[in-house]
Amino acid sequence: MTHQNPPADGERHRIRHHCALTGQIVTDHDGERLDTLRPALAAHIRAAHPGIPDDAFISREALAAERSTMIAETLQAERGDLSQIERDVIESLARHETLAANVEEELDENRTLGERSADLIASFGGSWTFIIGFCGLLVVWMIINTALLAAGAFDPYPFILLNLVLSCIAALQAPIIMMSQKRQEAKDRKRSENDYRVNLKAELEIRHLHEKIDHMLTRQWERLAEIQSIQIELMEEVLQRRR
Repeated sequence: MTHQNPPADGERHRIRHHCALTGQIVTDHDGERLDTLRPALAAHIRAAHPGIPDDAFISREALAAERSTMIAETLQAERGDLSQIERDVIESLARHETLAANVEEELDENRTLGERSADLIASFGGSWTFIIGFCGLLVVWMIINTALLAAGAFDPYPFILLNLVLSCIAALQAPIIMMSQKRQEAKDRKRSENDYRVNLKAELEIRHLHEKIDHMLTRQWERLAEIQSIQIELMEEVLQRRR
C-alpha cells in the first residue's frame, strides 16, 4: 500500500479556478480576475469575448496571448502592416523570451572556407604590413633588374612583367575585398535587425509597465478613498454615541 505525502499548507489553501478563455484549471496565483486588469487589456478581452463576466478568472498564459494580440492590433493601427520582425517580437513577448543575441559570433561560426579566406586576405590587404612589404618587394624587383642583372635582366626597364603582376594582383584582390565587404554588410544588417528587435520589445515592455503602474496607482487611490470614507463613518458613529 502506497502512501502519498499530504500537500503543503500553501498548496492546501490555494483556490482553484477555471480559466474563462481556455477552460484550464489553475490556482489563484496563476491568473487574475478580469475586473482587476488594467482597463485597456480588460476592454480588449471584453471586445474579443462578448458576454464574459467581470469576475471571470483568466490564466496568465491566456492573458499573455490576449496581450500579444492587443499589442499587434495597436502596432498595426499605428504603423500599418506589421513586418516579420515585429511579429517575432510580439511572439517573444507572449513566450517571455530574450531577444538579445551575439549576431557577429553566430555569423563567424557559420563561415565557409572561402569566406574565411576572403576575410583574411581583405584584413591583410588593408594593413600597413601589406603596404610596407609590397613596397619593399617592388624596390627589390627594380634593383635586381637594373643594378644586379643589368646585362641579363628578366624584366628590364620599363618593367613590363612587373606591371602585369601588379595588374593581376589588383584584378584578384578587388573581388576578394568586395566579398568580405558584402559579408560585413550582411553582418551589419543582422546586427541592426537584432537591435531593432530589442529596442521594440523594450519600448513595448516599458509602455506596458507604465500602464500597469498607472492602473495600480489608480486602484490604490480608490482603496485609500474607501478606507478614508469608512474611517469618517466610524468617527461619526463614535461621536453620535458620545452625545
